[in-house]
Amino acid sequence: MSANTFTFTSHDGVEIVAKKWETDQVKPKAVVQIAHGMAEHIQRYEDFARYLVKHHFAVYGNDHRGHGLTGQKMGITGYFADEDGFDKVVGDMMQLTNIIKTEHPGVPVFLFGHSMGSFLARRYIQLYGDQLQGVILSGTGGDPGLLGKLGKLVAQNEIRKKGRKTPSPLLDKLTFGSFNKRFKPNRTAFDWLTRDEREVDKYIEDPLCGGICTAGFFYDLFHGLQLIHDRGEVAQIPKDLPLLFISGDQDPVGKQGKGVLAAVQMYKRAGLKHVSYKLYKDGRHEILNELNRQDVYADIVSWLEEQLEQINSMTLGL
Repeated sequence: MSANTFTFTSHDGVEIVAKKWETDQVKPKAVVQIAHGMAEHIQRYEDFARYLVKHHFAVYGNDHRGHGLTGQKMGITGYFADEDGFDKVVGDMMQLTNIIKTEHPGVPVFLFGHSMGSFLARRYIQLYGDQLQGVILSGTGGDPGLLGKLGKLVAQNEIRKKGRKTPSPLLDKLTFGSFNKRFKPNRTAFDWLTRDEREVDKYIEDPLCGGICTAGFFYDLFHGLQLIHDRGEVAQIPKDLPLLFISGDQDPVGKQGKGVLAAVQMYKRAGLKHVSYKLYKDGRHEILNELNRQDVYADIVSWLEEQLEQINSMTLGL
């Protein structure tokens, strides 16, 4: 197995750092493209990527703008862009898909998005859904509704007062302040991520994780949440695109499953034909880093194999 870091330049001139995991021994049966979450980076998906490669998938992913090594190159963390940040990050993901298709012509591509990455993936399928054979959404949430609108207004106010590029402890607290409450007594500020204490500690000790994002980032995020729940935008998603939702039933981002089920119902109402979900008992936010992660990995591979069987049977005209 090989793991290689590479870069590509976005349409507006940002150098994006990406990584790919693959083996030269066999042609991959599919490529899984990963969109990581907020205040983290693609290297955290190494174990998951290695598992997928072992099952004959290639894996690609990039550090989003303002995150990981891309953020280091930009000279700012927790920041997307001066305008249209959310869609620009989705555009970067599309560029990576194009690289994948150049390097693996004719091979099916699946998109895996976690947390913020799941929101980006949900925007991606509104714009470029015909490029994919399926999507896995991990640790996603439902429509924040009025709270999302309020968050956007607070972000606008913070931008007016402090500028787009200034970190916003206020918005950080409004967004995440209540997440740890269900897990008292708290050992750390990030107990809500996973029951696996070693994984929580690794996150806290990672210099490329955590940190407070900028007011501009939060504005872009709340704007993106509005877009992915807009009926007209949802209607653009191909109706036969398979979606799999996976979350812990104790994940505060998904409101202990309620937000996940609301998202599932939204896509079903929009006419998507192949929407499924699985909630993992006692699982928290980072389901790939949970105590039962081997079960989660196996379930993901099983779903991917099912989609490939469907593609093959359609190709053969069965």
